[in-house]
Amino acid sequence: MLPKLNRIKKKKDFEEIFKNSKSIKQDLLVFRVFKNGTELKRFSPVVSLKVSKKAVVRNKIRRRLSVIMQKFLPEVMEGYDILAIALAGLEKKEYLQLEDSVKKALAKAGVLKK
Repeated sequence: MLPKLNRIKKKKDFEEIFKNSKSIKQDLLVFRVFKNGTELKRFSPVVSLKVSKKAVVRNKIRRRLSVIMQKFLPEVMEGYDILAIALAGLEKKEYLQLEDSVKKALAKAGVLKK
């Protein structure tokens, strides 16, 4: 599980990210990357009802994305808020495919340390 400091929770933060962020699409994921102007690097998965009507499936995707981001968190530069928005069909992906998609998207967004 991600540490509390590295989670995006407030509605106003989500609204600001959706309004002012850069969007990167990779496979069945859309990443919204926003420079937050602080020393924190924060992340949140977003899985809507369009992905699956079943809460069990949506929560499984959320957990997988959180674990993957926890793994990549040390490699992400400070000062970024990242939303990972799941698209329909993501529930059929294997864990390793999902991990590879996240790494490619973070690299494409330019938020990984060199």
